[in-house]
Amino acid sequence: MSLELLEADIRERFVDFLKSFKNSAGEYYYKNMLSQMVVTGQKHLVINFEDLLEYDQQLAEQLIEKPSKVIEAASAAIRDVMMSSININYARKVKRFIARFKKLPEVIPIRKIRSEHVGKLIMIEGILTRVSSIKQQIVKAAYRCEKCSEITYVEAASLDERINPPEKCQHCGGRVFKLIPEESEFIDWQRLTIQERPEELPPAQLPRSIEAIAREDLVDVAKPGDRIIVVGILKSVKEHTGMGTTFRPEIEVNYIELSEKGMEEIEITPEDEEKIKNLAKDPMIHEKIIQSIAPSIYGYREVKEGIAYLLFGGVQKILPDGMRIRGDINILLVGDPGTAKSQILQYVARIAPRGIYTSGKGSTAAGLTAAVVKDRTTGDWYLEAGALVLADGGVACVDEIDKMRNEDRVAMHEVMEQQTVSIAKAGIVATLNARTSILASANPTLGRFVEQKSIVENVNLPITILSRFDLIFPLKDEPDEERDTKMSEHILRLHQTRGYVSPPPIEPELLRKYIAYMRKNVKPRLSDEAMERIKEYYVEMRKLGKNGGSIPITPRQLEALIRMTEARAKMALRDVATKDDAEAAIRLMNYVLEKTAYDVETEKIDIDMILTGKTKSQRDKMNIIMDYIRSKVKEIGGPIKKDFAAEEIEKAHGIEKNTVLEIIEKLLKEGILFEARPGYVMPT
Repeated sequence: MSLELLEADIRERFVDFLKSFKNSAGEYYYKNMLSQMVVTGQKHLVINFEDLLEYDQQLAEQLIEKPSKVIEAASAAIRDVMMSSININYARKVKRFIARFKKLPEVIPIRKIRSEHVGKLIMIEGILTRVSSIKQQIVKAAYRCEKCSEITYVEAASLDERINPPEKCQHCGGRVFKLIPEESEFIDWQRLTIQERPEELPPAQLPRSIEAIAREDLVDVAKPGDRIIVVGILKSVKEHTGMGTTFRPEIEVNYIELSEKGMEEIEITPEDEEKIKNLAKDPMIHEKIIQSIAPSIYGYREVKEGIAYLLFGGVQKILPDGMRIRGDINILLVGDPGTAKSQILQYVARIAPRGIYTSGKGSTAAGLTAAVVKDRTTGDWYLEAGALVLADGGVACVDEIDKMRNEDRVAMHEVMEQQTVSIAKAGIVATLNARTSILASANPTLGRFVEQKSIVENVNLPITILSRFDLIFPLKDEPDEERDTKMSEHILRLHQTRGYVSPPPIEPELLRKYIAYMRKNVKPRLSDEAMERIKEYYVEMRKLGKNGGSIPITPRQLEALIRMTEARAKMALRDVATKDDAEAAIRLMNYVLEKTAYDVETEKIDIDMILTGKTKSQRDKMNIIMDYIRSKVKEIGGPIKKDFAAEEIEKAHGIEKNTVLEIIEKLLKEGILFEARPGYVMPT
């Protein structure tokens, strides 16, 4: 059979398929889709590969093996059916119809693409990391003869081929031509870079990526950070190297589908679903989930409870005015060396359906959020998604956040509250989604936790970051005979058995599927009883502040309580969060506040410790010191000696001299006071 006859045969078979295929409901599916194309003004038809395989196996096999030829024939068949059966006027109006194919039987991992795939139709999955600006590609060029002004049209044989001017004018034989862009035909063109998904990355390997070319209606379908499924023809493009014998792979995109979050990434079989539903019925489900988090790490029950709430998360709300209230929970672990912070973070990154682990020491602002990079060959500027954008819809674990440079850490402010990344660089102004929970860890400033100092003084983090964490857990390494005995036994058994001391109630893989299933299917609302209990607790705590002058809780903690209450309901796959869920969230919030916001002097909880870095008692002392220094400077008409001021304040107000000197040093650092000459201070 000749090639021409084969192409005609393919076209004919596609016409039969489009006219005759019936779906499970007995409808002529593709004829209906063609009718819809006329109404919506579309030029492309998406064909499910499974339907084609069911109708004509030989045709489906030909599509995989010789995609260029088959897609062209299928596109021509769409025109034939449109002309003969659907709408002849629309068929005449549209210059070119396109056949697009989805749901191929096999996904080829990016790092498994080999020479055998060149020229074949393949399907890949990955994260879109770069998107070029949209350009126009010429497909039919109009050349004007400089001698007689006759216009000659030259059409591209294929979309990959370059269009050259004609050798000579058919009218006068002239050989000098000028391109007339306004008379030529163009299509949209865009270059994409698709990278492997982080969860598929083998240990100690750099992620691989592949470039793809999107044309016409496929441009701007996805943005950097989106997870996509791409169907396309694998082409080999000659590299501009000295040898000239090597080629790099590139995908000519036929179809792009945005990958659904949760279920798409983690396959949940009907058996898994059955197991998940049975687990959710267990009255001890909350305890089982908490015990299944990092089972090889001894203790930390409250920390694991907080991490369970982070993994399940609250419910995101989008208000009628477009304002978004985050549902994700952010947690900070501040601990002495050797308290297993990094292991907890790495475990969470593995168990979360979309988890990314990064270390603060090796992360920059651009690496965390998004970078604008220049393409070496074209000179175009690209937007490249960073770790927090890639973790959209999951958990970002940032180890040693205190080791980050301050200017890099600032990039996290917007992500932690607004859950977006805004970029304005090199003429690119964009906002990307970063709807991620952040689990971070930090070491104490002086190496070990100092009990007498507040959390703010113990950790080298700015207040602006600290106040954005819903929960802060201090992990202290304190000698305790009973606890030390149990921990040493636990660690020794771990080494002896080379596995779990006792298997966790829920296996890690099932827990991962449980979380993925919950994220897709459960969005609980607060019951009236739960709302009443949270309101009662909030108002009660605020009353305490009224009497003592300190503020024990703010609306930020109220929102955190709501998120934790919803997360606890999600753990049992419930649609309504009950009073019990609210009680558990309040219990954990009280534990955290006592550990991080307890003012030793007043023996009260003072949230200002985290929000402003100063308790009410410290602020009062600062005011006394500042008032004294201001009045003395005014009186003597110049700076006052630090030691003299400290002694006078101790006599008049009973504040210890050392405490006064410490506060004066703080005020100097903050720029409220300045040192006029060594040992002498005055207000700025």
